[in-house]
Amino acid sequence: MNSILFYFQIAISAILIILIVIQQRGAALGSGFGGGGEVYSTKRGAEKKIYYATIAVVTIFLVLGVLNILMP
Repeated sequence: MNSILFYFQIAISAILIILIVIQQRGAALGSGFGGGGEVYSTKRGAEKKIYYATIAVVTIFLVLGVLNILMP
């Protein structure tokens, strides 16, 4: 059982990496140093769905991690 959870956690982590990489940033590296110019931006369409999918996958990843620790 523990090995199954381990492999599911590896698969979920790969999906999580992909979701994080495909998320778009406004001005990319420039916004990290104070650039970008926009004060407030809203997520719309596919960007919003990717954002919510990332939150769901992070939650699944955390639950699998806890289960992996609790299962002997």
